[in-house]
Amino acid sequence: MTPFHFLHLTDPHIAPPDELLFGQDTNARFAAAVAAIAAEAATTPFAFAILSGDLARDGEPDAYRELARMLEALPCPTHLMLGNHDDRAAFAAAFPDTPLDVNGFCQQAFETPAGRCILLDTLTPGAPHGTLCAVRLGWLADRLAEGDGPVLLFLHHPPMPIGIPGMDAIRLLDGAALLSVLEPHRARIRHMFHGHTHRALAGSWRGIPTSSLRGTAFEVKFAAGQPAIERAAPIEYAIVRCEAESIGVHLAAAAPLA
Repeated sequence: MTPFHFLHLTDPHIAPPDELLFGQDTNARFAAAVAAIAAEAATTPFAFAILSGDLARDGEPDAYRELARMLEALPCPTHLMLGNHDDRAAFAAAFPDTPLDVNGFCQQAFETPAGRCILLDTLTPGAPHGTLCAVRLGWLADRLAEGDGPVLLFLHHPPMPIGIPGMDAIRLLDGAALLSVLEPHRARIRHMFHGHTHRALAGSWRGIPTSSLRGTAFEVKFAAGQPAIERAAPIEYAIVRCEAESIGVHLAAAAPLA
C-alpha cells in the first residue's frame, strides 16, 4: 500500500460573521488552520479532510454559511460530522450535498486504501452529551456487516472518560451499547477518532486505539471539576499518515494569531 494522508479537524465552533465565542475569534482561528493546511498541501497531498463536529458555535444558519465559505480554501474534499453544538436542519440547509443515512442522521461510510471510514452521528438535540440510539447503532451494525476489511471509526463524543469530570459527564452515554456492536469486529477497528474533548489526547478503549485533538477553537485544560478554557492554545489539526501496517497521527498547528 502506498502511504496516503488525510486530515482530522474538529470543533471549530464557527460563529456568525464578526461574532466571538469566549472572547475568541474562532472564525479567524479556523481560517488560519485552513491556510496552514493549504501551504502544507504543496508538499503533502491530502486525500480528504474529516471535520468531526461542533461545526457551529450554536447551530446558527449564518455560522454554517460562513463555514461553507471558508471550506472553499481547503485543498481537498471535506467530510462533515455533527456535534452537540450543531443543528441538523440548519446544517442540512447549508450543506445539502452531505450524505445522510435513510433516517436522516448525518452518517456515512466510504472506502479508502487504509480501510473503510465510518462516520457516526452522536448528536442529541438540546443536550451536551452524546447518544447512539438503536436506529443509529443498527446502521453501524449493517455497515460493519458489509465486509471484513479494516475500519477507521469517527464520532464526535468519546465513549470513554478522559479524566476531566465536567467533560466525562457529557461524553457518549451509550458506550456499552456501542461496544456491543463493535465487539464482533473489534480486531478490524484500526483507529477511533473523536472530537469534543478539546484535548490533544491519545490512548485506547477496550483495545481500540483512539486519538483526539484540541481542535481549532480553544483548548480545555486538564483540571479537576468543571472544564476550564485555555484561550491561547495552539490552532491544532491532525495529519493522519496511513500505511499497510501502521497509522500515525501527527499533530500540527497554525501560526498563532497576531
